Amino acid sequence: MDTNTMTMTAEASKKVVADFLGAWQKRDVPGIMDCFAPDATYHNVPVAPIKGIAGIRKIFEDFLSAFEYADLEIIRICAEPNLVFAERVDHFRLHDGRSVDLPVNGVFELKGGKIWRFSDYFDLASFEGPTGLKL
Repeated sequence: MDTNTMTMTAEASKKVVADFLGAWQKRDVPGIMDCFAPDATYHNVPVAPIKGIAGIRKIFEDFLSAFEYADLEIIRICAEPNLVFAERVDHFRLHDGRSVDLPVNGVFELKGGKIWRFSDYFDLASFEGPTGLKL
């Protein structure tokens, strides 16, 4: 069976995404990256998408280094085979103590048991204003 066309169950799809989101609080970059397909695309929808595992790793490493704490709290998660929607509040605290609680909706497409396309929808000003960071 070609693993790239394999259909995951809704529960298996949800588990991959929940594991990915949970790895952020642990600051586990290898665990975060293990959830992605090599040809994945990550898109913070207010800015340009990032294609490929190396670029995604770099942006996540840079992002985590800017924060003392990161927790991606799942509010609601629903899944069907190879597709997951996760409503979240992402909680971040910078090293200087500033923090932001950012409402986010994430859409995850899976292929071959890994995240192939990940899009986050949020208000850019609600992140950049409190943190002073530019995406």
